[in-house]
Amino acid sequence: MQYRNMGKTGLQLSVLSFGSWVTFHKQIEDNTADELMGIAYEQGINFFDNAEVYALGESEKMMGRVLKKKNWDRSSYVLSSKAFFGWRGNANKPNQTGLSRKHLFEACHEALNRLQSEYLDLFFCHRPDESVPIEEVVWTMHNLVQQGKILYWGTSQWSGAEIMEAHRVAQQYHLMGPAMEQPQYNMFERHKMELDYLPVFKNVGLGTTIWSPLAAGFLTGKYLDGIPEGSRLAIKGFDWLKERWLKEDKISKLKKLQSLAKELNVSLASLAIAWTIHNPNVTTAILGATKKEQLDENLKALATEKLLTEEVLKKIEDILQNKPFLDLA
Repeated sequence: MQYRNMGKTGLQLSVLSFGSWVTFHKQIEDNTADELMGIAYEQGINFFDNAEVYALGESEKMMGRVLKKKNWDRSSYVLSSKAFFGWRGNANKPNQTGLSRKHLFEACHEALNRLQSEYLDLFFCHRPDESVPIEEVVWTMHNLVQQGKILYWGTSQWSGAEIMEAHRVAQQYHLMGPAMEQPQYNMFERHKMELDYLPVFKNVGLGTTIWSPLAAGFLTGKYLDGIPEGSRLAIKGFDWLKERWLKEDKISKLKKLQSLAKELNVSLASLAIAWTIHNPNVTTAILGATKKEQLDENLKALATEKLLTEEVLKKIEDILQNKPFLDLA
């Protein structure tokens, strides 16, 4: 396993990590979660990602049960949660969502209870909240750090400008600014990481914990012949993923990427993940799996990344033709 510093912090994260979005409680139960987290940990993965909204709190409860049973040295792994959407679903009432001081404070404590942990290593503002002054958000997260409830705070799906505004406030009041961002980044989703965040990387530094390096499983190639039963795109409530990924132009490119993977004698999944972690601004890419075989295959991305020569990277760009650029017109 490789480890990278999370932005300008001293925290080291495994370049591949393990997350629970969609899978925990919706696709797998405790015994499978226990097996997969065990494999991940044995292979050197030290970061486990979660959020209040995943399976409406049940994902955190499941991970908490597994961690309690494993009884690993707490200092040997990094644990996260995120707050914004709430966990009560349609039953959410005012102040039970968003980034108000009240919700962030209560969401943090609720996550700690569900995960059965005394502190969170990472705590994310899961989306920006225009209804809350950024000063309130930064002060609240700083206070949670001071209280020892969290060690680092960050953002997820914020714009570069929003992250820099948070840093401006932090500098003005001598507070802890956001240390990491959790964006989507994969072969078909590139704008934030390759363009929008460049000033942030340069000016203040930013760790990144990438979600969906396989584009919700699309980049495994398993959807080329339809939607397999039990797969992520077959789950009720995730129709938006089908609408986003199952498009003719993307499927055409996917078939070409699959051919390239065969030339390299690697799986399409490991090639896609390897491409993601090849970006030096990526701290870690979060893996999700429902089976041991999936996780084992995804972990091969570390070896596949070594095959990404300039020639191979050019072939990938020629297929994708979607590299973001700054339009000065």
